[in-house]
Amino acid sequence: MAYELYYWPTIQGRGEFVRLALAEAGANYVDVARRGANGVPKMRKLMTSGRLSMPPYAPPFLKSGDLVVSHVANILLYLGGRHGLAPKAEAAKHWLHGLQLTVTDFVSEVHDTHHPLGPTFYYEQQRAAAKRRTDEFWKLRVPKYLGYFEGILKRSGGPFVTGRKLTYVDLSLFQLIEGLRYAFPKRMRRFEKNVPRLLVLRDRVTARPRIKAYLASDKRIAFNEHGIFRRYKALDR
Repeated sequence: MAYELYYWPTIQGRGEFVRLALAEAGANYVDVARRGANGVPKMRKLMTSGRLSMPPYAPPFLKSGDLVVSHVANILLYLGGRHGLAPKAEAAKHWLHGLQLTVTDFVSEVHDTHHPLGPTFYYEQQRAAAKRRTDEFWKLRVPKYLGYFEGILKRSGGPFVTGRKLTYVDLSLFQLIEGLRYAFPKRMRRFEKNVPRLLVLRDRVTARPRIKAYLASDKRIAFNEHGIFRRYKALDR
């Protein structure tokens, strides 16, 4: 039975972390909201119709038979165990889940660079605040988060965060590097010398056959100014 992934059809957003894991796993899945004009209404209806006894708050969520799993880190915990993208040992499995939750925190901070006053205001209504937030983000937050993951790779003794075997967190770190390179090309070029292991990891993930095929396919939505990673020249100086 194919998985059903529910997420917005025109952005990478948070759903992309799940799509990358599904691609690497070679899993059969349907990106429901991207299947014609009825895709988004079908997603909304499933969330609000009362059909589900435990409905998700928001996409992304994954349907596997009768099971519905919501939130990126939770979905990846589920997929990781089923498709060899996570350790089997209990302690290591939950440590990896914690790393993904740290990625989740960082993604929220990326979003807040262009929407520091909240999503109810357009970027154009909060440019000054966005500039201040972005400057702080690159001065304090990027070094802290990416420096942490760089240290994890240094201690792992292998090319990936747990050593020699790729996990879903490695795929998520790839997406972080790609997103930052898109949204902040100038700032990222200046910073990259500080995280050489993350860059090597990014290249290793890119070269994996299934990921390479996914990135070249129309399943990979292009970055744009409606998702999490947005390119605004005023914020990239």
